[in-house]
Amino acid sequence: MDQSLDYNYKVVKQFAIATIVWGVVGMLVGVIIAAQLAWPSLNLDIPWLTYGRLRPLHTNAVIFAFGISGLFATSYYVVQRTCQVRLFSDKLAAFTFWGWQAVILSAVITLPMGFTRGKEYAELEWPISILIAVVWIAYAVVFFGTIIKRKVKHIYVANWFFGGYILAVTLLHVVNSMSMPASLFKSYSMYTGVQDAMIQWWYGHNAVGFILTAGYLGMVYYFIPKQAERPVYSYKLSIVHFWALIFTYMWAGPHHLQYTALPDWAQSLGMVFSLILLAPSWGGMINGIMTLSGAWHKLRTDPILKLMIVSLSFYGMATFEGPMMSIKTVNALSHYTDWGIAHVHGGALGWVGFITMGSIYYLIPRLAGQDKMYSTKLIDLHFWVATIGVVLYIAALWIAGVMQGLMWRAVNADGTLTYTFVESVKASYPYYVVRVIGGLLYLGGMCVMAYNAWMTLKGRETPRARIPELSMAA
Repeated sequence: MDQSLDYNYKVVKQFAIATIVWGVVGMLVGVIIAAQLAWPSLNLDIPWLTYGRLRPLHTNAVIFAFGISGLFATSYYVVQRTCQVRLFSDKLAAFTFWGWQAVILSAVITLPMGFTRGKEYAELEWPISILIAVVWIAYAVVFFGTIIKRKVKHIYVANWFFGGYILAVTLLHVVNSMSMPASLFKSYSMYTGVQDAMIQWWYGHNAVGFILTAGYLGMVYYFIPKQAERPVYSYKLSIVHFWALIFTYMWAGPHHLQYTALPDWAQSLGMVFSLILLAPSWGGMINGIMTLSGAWHKLRTDPILKLMIVSLSFYGMATFEGPMMSIKTVNALSHYTDWGIAHVHGGALGWVGFITMGSIYYLIPRLAGQDKMYSTKLIDLHFWVATIGVVLYIAALWIAGVMQGLMWRAVNADGTLTYTFVESVKASYPYYVVRVIGGLLYLGGMCVMAYNAWMTLKGRETPRARIPELSMAA
C-alpha cells in the first residue's frame, strides 16, 4: 500500500506518549519543590536537589517537555486531518521528535548541574538554545509545508492558531536568546540593564501568550467540536478572536515590570494592552463553551468533554485575573507574592493541563485503532482528582499571596514595618502544605492517565488511516 495515501500517525503517537511521560516527570519535580518550600531540609543538602536548580527544571519540563510535546502531537494531527494530506516530510517530522527529546534531556542534565542563563523560561545555555532553534525551524517547515500542499482550499482556524504560535515563538526565542558565549556552558546576554529586562519579559509573557495560549486555542477549536460532535459556535468570532489576540498579546509584557526601572510610559502601555486582552480572551472562552449548545447533556457522561470545558473556565478565570493584576494599584499588592504563583498555576494546571489532557485522551484511542480509552471511569477519576488538586493549590496561594502583600505593606504609626519578612514566611507555612496536597492530587491524576494510556496502547500497532480523496470533512 502506498504510504503517501495515509496520514502519518507514528510521529503523533510518539509525541502523545512523550506528553504523558514528561507530564508525570514535570509535575513530580513540581511537587518536590513545593514540598521543599514547606520543609527545606528535603533538599538533603545535595546541590543538584536544591530549590534553585530544580525550579527551572520544573518549569522547563512542564512547559517545553509536557506542553510543547502536546502541541507537536495535536498540531501534527490537526494539520493533516484538516488539510487532508500527509505531513510535508516524514523525515523532518521524525527529526523534530528526536531533536526535541534531545533538548529536553539536555535540560534534565544541565539545569540540576547549575548551568543556566538565569532568564525565566529561557535558562538553557547557548548550545541547547541553538538546537531549539534548529528543531523549531524544522517544525515550521513540516507544519507550513503541509498547509501549502493541502487539498482543501480553506485553512481551518485551528491551523491559524498553531501557525501563529510557531511563528511568534521563532521570533521570541531568537531575539531573547542572543548571547555572547564565554565557554561551552556559559554565556552572557547581548542586552544589559533595563533593556535586558524588557526583552526578557517581552519574551516571557509572550511565551505564555503564544505557547500557553494561542497554541492551546488551536486544540480548543478542533478537539472540542470533535468531542462534542457540534460545529464551532461562531466561526466568525474565532477569526476575530485570532487577530485580536495575536495583535494585542505582543504588547503586554511590561506589566511584569511595574514599579521597576522600566520607563513609566512602558509600564502603563503594558497595563493598557493587558486590559484590552480581556475582550479577545473572553470572546474565545465563550465561543468554546457555547460550542456545546445543544449538547450540554454530554457533560454528564463524557469526562473528556468535562476536561475540555472546565479548561475553558480556568482560561476565562486566568485571563480575567491577569489583566486585573496588571493594574498598577493591584500590582502594588500582588507583585512578588504567591498570588502571582496562584495565577500562573490556575492557567497552567487548569487551562493548559486540562485542554492538553482532554486532547490527548481524544487522540490515544485513535492512535491505537480503538473506539475509546481503556477505562472511561479512570478518566472521570482523573478529572475529579485533578480538579480538586487545582482548586486546593490556587486557593491556598491566593490566600497566602494577599496575606503576604498586606503584611509587607503594613506600617506602624511611627512609620516602621509592622511585620518582619520572616513573619510573613511563617504565616505562609500552612498554605504551602495545602499546596503540596493539591500538587500531589494533580500528579496522582496524571499517573492515572499514564496507566489508562498504557492499557489502551499496550500491544497495539499504530493504525493506518487513509486520506480521503475528495471529501471536505476533517
